[in-house]
Amino acid sequence: MEFLRIFASLVLVFGLLGGLLWGLKRLQLRIQPGQPGRRLQVLETTSVGPRQKLALVRVGTQELLVGVSPGHMTALGQWTVAEGDTPADHGQALRALAQELRHEH
Repeated sequence: MEFLRIFASLVLVFGLLGGLLWGLKRLQLRIQPGQPGRRLQVLETTSVGPRQKLALVRVGTQELLVGVSPGHMTALGQWTVAEGDTPADHGQALRALAQELRHEH
């Protein structure tokens, strides 16, 4: 009898965990970056060190280059997005800048 109660408890716990994971997955699908109508988009990130990276972020019509390290974020540059600009236009510049920063250290 005790064994049956323990087994039922385990099934219940695993069922709740599965339901929670399913719910989180559905929530994540709803808030993925790049969806139409979203004002904040992370266009690209690249690592410049073991715990540092650069992120290209678009907010409305502005793009920002942000330096990210543990516990700290710094805006490194900001510009207005021209009509017809695509993230790919700036992605190559971001990769080149990251490469330069890697060589400086």
